[in-house]
Amino acid sequence: MDHGPLPIGRDVIEQETLALKALKESLGDSFIQAVQKIKETKGRVIVTGMGKSGHIGTKIASTFSSTGTSAFFVHPGEASHGDLGMISTQDIILALSNSGETKELSDILFFAKRHGIFLIAVTQKKESTLSELANIALIIPSMPEACPNGLAPTTSSTMMLALGDALAVALLKQKAFSKEDFKALHPGGHLGARLKRVSEVMHTAPHVPLISDEALMEEALLVMTNKSFGCVGVVDKANRLIGVITDGDLRRHMSPTLLRDSVVKIMTRNPKIIAPTSLVEEALHKMTGTITSLFVVNDQKEPLGLLHIHDLLRMDLL
Repeated sequence: MDHGPLPIGRDVIEQETLALKALKESLGDSFIQAVQKIKETKGRVIVTGMGKSGHIGTKIASTFSSTGTSAFFVHPGEASHGDLGMISTQDIILALSNSGETKELSDILFFAKRHGIFLIAVTQKKESTLSELANIALIIPSMPEACPNGLAPTTSSTMMLALGDALAVALLKQKAFSKEDFKALHPGGHLGARLKRVSEVMHTAPHVPLISDEALMEEALLVMTNKSFGCVGVVDKANRLIGVITDGDLRRHMSPTLLRDSVVKIMTRNPKIIAPTSLVEEALHKMTGTITSLFVVNDQKEPLGLLHIHDLLRMDLL
């Protein structure tokens, strides 16, 4: 039998995949009740756990917070030395322990019981102290750890992490948490940039290259050169965008008479456009292949601005 790293790695992933499938089938009424209770709470979700469960709990709290459910992680040890004061009677405690008997959790669990704080347990042991103290117990399936010694939390911690994601996404859907809400909580970095509106990053007049449909290519070349976007938009008498001339159009129509040709003859009709209220993410999807610029127009197809691929590069989106 091959005991090399590749078959071992694949076996670990296979075991954890089976565990996740078992977890999926195990979800039932208690999961529904937990989602509803968290949704209705006027306080926050206090996530706690020790060891690997604690690391998973930290991630779960972070995911909750970033998807519209106020949450933070409290370390059981710190809770015993003053951090219990961070928990109010309006909060909900989400306690993670594979065995359900983690002694470091005892102070925070009995604090919850003494003050009537709602407790949701995540554990593999239905008959455990944690389950018995909990108002709702989310029991993860009893599956062997991927560790060959059956000791290191692997399969169990993967199931806890997935269950936390399931709770967070279910709550997100229940609260109708939108992309706009997500943007408000992620103003910086890559995610924040992708969730900006096109109107926030587009170039506006007098920098937008535009020309009348009555102009000749000689004038169009001057506008393209002066504005430096490698394109020019063609507008009709009603100031509606009817076409675009790009560097590619120039190459395709190169001839001795090019400068005397009408812009309407050279332009590409029905160019790709985008609305100012669209997300930068949508603009990114539209800029495929040879498309390096998008004219931003209103409902009447009047040009309001221009978004260039270099703008996305500066935002580190490509």
